[in-house]
Amino acid sequence: MSDTPIGRRPFLKHLGLGSLGAAAVAHAAAQSLAAGPARAWKPVSDRKVRCGIVGYGACRFGAKFGFQDHPNVEIVAVSDLIPDRRAGLMKACRCDKSYESLEVLVKDPAIEAVFVATDAPSHARHCMEVLKHGKHVMTAVPAVFGSVEDAERLVETVRRTGLKYMMAETSVYRADCWAMRQIYRAGGFARLVYSEGEYYHWTAKPIDSYKGWRIGLPPLWYPTHSTAYYVGVTGKRFTSVSCAGFRGDFPEYQAGGNRYDNRFTDEVALFRTNEGGMSRMSKLKAVRGRVIETGRVYGERGWMDDTGYHGVAKDLPDTSRPAIPPGVPAGGHGGAHGPLTNEFVTAILEGREPIVNVYEALAMTVPGVIAHQSALKDGETLKVPLYEPPAAVRASPSGPA
Repeated sequence: MSDTPIGRRPFLKHLGLGSLGAAAVAHAAAQSLAAGPARAWKPVSDRKVRCGIVGYGACRFGAKFGFQDHPNVEIVAVSDLIPDRRAGLMKACRCDKSYESLEVLVKDPAIEAVFVATDAPSHARHCMEVLKHGKHVMTAVPAVFGSVEDAERLVETVRRTGLKYMMAETSVYRADCWAMRQIYRAGGFARLVYSEGEYYHWTAKPIDSYKGWRIGLPPLWYPTHSTAYYVGVTGKRFTSVSCAGFRGDFPEYQAGGNRYDNRFTDEVALFRTNEGGMSRMSKLKAVRGRVIETGRVYGERGWMDDTGYHGVAKDLPDTSRPAIPPGVPAGGHGGAHGPLTNEFVTAILEGREPIVNVYEALAMTVPGVIAHQSALKDGETLKVPLYEPPAAVRASPSGPA
């Protein structure tokens, strides 16, 4: 502390001017990333991809991603195990053909791609079933459900079949995450020193789900809305993790309250990354009233929180999201549904890797599985498996710039 006495009023005046000055500097340093003129969607083909849609559960995701509205899609058939839901999916997708299960639907030779919007515990098994029947697949998140072994089987199936696999991770197409991705690729951050991804999802009661799979769910078994704020931005990987858990006051997380023997409502994981940085990723349920997916990135040349860039880079790239076809709704999760569907369909038509291929999907999902293991071991640091694409896939264009 200075030996020079400062009266209260002059001190407050000095503090106020300093704070305002700092705020002004910070504001001036933030470069506007307002999108330029709206991009016009341009079809890459007039061909229609013949699709099947499976799953019309509590969130009605089978119809919410807009496949039925895409001009390059023909919905051949739909499926849900529950007859009433199956009928609802037929109506929503304007389709007059249905099957009683995914296992039957994938045998239809007219179908060339399937959107798997089923229960999370079945995602890996269902996607492998689709691929084994010679069809491309897009899946709701997460790619696997608590199983590293399923991750190994899934990636091997994708490699063996050579078909398109995409995970529909919505944060990748949120406006802030998308802008971060473009600026990272343009060198606006250099290496990320630190990053954060947060998924808050408070509910007073568990969300309805097939066989109650959401009840008592280990938080970071469902990590991708958070982890996309590092993997989806950089294309880099997590290498190790230490995770802490918190038990909120919900009956389904008490002893015997769920089938996972899971006591944590909330988990916060600290990862190391393979570019030398740190990343804090969390899934939080007990923070009352908060429901949001958000993240921040801090690099050697600049940082971003929301869509404002603070840094030294000039001539920033266009950060507006890719155009989607007229009539396809942007949809939920920050307008991410329509862009995800368009990306999957376009990747098939162009014969390229989709933006969240199996390697990126597992790099977003499996670290959460390992993080939960760490939380059960009181934060012990554990290694995270790496899912790196082979050279041929790495060289292939993966999504729009």
